[in-house]
Amino acid sequence: MGRLVWFGIGVGVAVFAAVKARQLTQQAGPKAIGQRVADSAVSVGERASDFADRLRAAMAEREAELRAELNLPAARSDRLGLTD
Repeated sequence: MGRLVWFGIGVGVAVFAAVKARQLTQQAGPKAIGQRVADSAVSVGERASDFADRLRAAMAEREAELRAELNLPAARSDRLGLTD
């Protein structure tokens, strides 16, 4: 009876190891690595774009505050070359 238990444990460990090995080889394959790199690049691009948008908004807000404090007229975008 003891041998049967140990045989069953051995089979279970072997199956577990085979499944984990297959998962690791799929995760380390060229396709999976390429997909992760592409996802990271997209994520970095989105974060950079978001940062630039927030920076532009903060700059415009601060410029408006300074113009109000210094009693200067509102900025005209065509004078600054910021036309869309």
